[in-house]
Amino acid sequence: MSNRLFQGIIHQMRDVVDRTIGVIDETGAVISCSDLGRIGEIRTNNLVTIFSSFTPVASDGYLYQVFGTHMHPEYAVFVEGEDAAAHSYIGVLGVSLSSIKQFYDEKYDRSNFVKNIILDNILPGDIYLKARELHFNNEASRVVLLIRLVDKNDVSVFDVVQNLFPDKTKDFVINISECDIALVKEVKSDIDSKDLEKLARSISDSLSSEFYTHALVGIGTPVVGVKDLARSFKEAQVALEVGKVFDTERNIVSYEHLGIARLIYQLPTTLCEMFLKEIFKVGSIETLDQETLFTIQRFFENNLNVSETSRKLFVHRNTLVYRLEKIKKLTGLDLREFDDAIVFKVALMVKKYLDANPVKY
Repeated sequence: MSNRLFQGIIHQMRDVVDRTIGVIDETGAVISCSDLGRIGEIRTNNLVTIFSSFTPVASDGYLYQVFGTHMHPEYAVFVEGEDAAAHSYIGVLGVSLSSIKQFYDEKYDRSNFVKNIILDNILPGDIYLKARELHFNNEASRVVLLIRLVDKNDVSVFDVVQNLFPDKTKDFVINISECDIALVKEVKSDIDSKDLEKLARSISDSLSSEFYTHALVGIGTPVVGVKDLARSFKEAQVALEVGKVFDTERNIVSYEHLGIARLIYQLPTTLCEMFLKEIFKVGSIETLDQETLFTIQRFFENNLNVSETSRKLFVHRNTLVYRLEKIKKLTGLDLREFDDAIVFKVALMVKKYLDANPVKY
């Protein structure tokens, strides 16, 4: 907070308040005062009491009142005297300086600036102007990781993540909602996706092992400049939503590795329903029981290899062939044929997508 801003307010009020007024910081140093000769004085009497109380505290002929955030007050305003007028003055000064401080923090706080960018709360034309005003590095390469809490915990996960990335000039930890925390991380321009997944894994493991908090992490793609941070954030959101549908076992999901699932996620549901009706003209996909679907999954995992799949399923090769013939009879698709197998694989993913009905960003 700029001491000059406090001094400007105190200077304007000194003609209205006929007493010595000013502001001290946590160390007791007078950083602003209507009596300029007192700036720089150290007032240590009752300092702990002053900064631990949110009601006026009298000390050495002055009233003191803290202002700022309730979690960690950084300043206290003081007024000469301990009478009723002093209580009135200090109340007005406390509210005024607290409001000025909040406005100043919102205007010049880089984290708030980054939050407005990723949430599209700032006009594109204002981004570069604001970046210059805040001396924000516009040439750096950054990526957005979205941390989603699966279960609630008494631990303040926001503070935990912030402690993992203490360099507030390069990395920004932003509270999005009760369950979502965004990490805007400055990275090397040639960073590999595997390194990003290792970073996400370290965050997830730290929350899990030390604080018993299960978290999912979605990874956007690295971008250069501040304007495209919103895109990286949306990609991280999409990664989590698509992963929730198609890859439920993984807690680290990268947008770059979504593959065909990303394409399916972007399709309208009406188009998906039409696709299923056109593909399964002979029979419905719902006619397949769980055992048959399990067989199909294993067949795909073994690259359409009948012998290998039968070995993994502990069934005779002819038994597997019989099951595949049964599937062909029900659906009209022969999974031993590459083209039919691709169509069936996509159809299963489309069906899974429709059943999940995920949130779109």
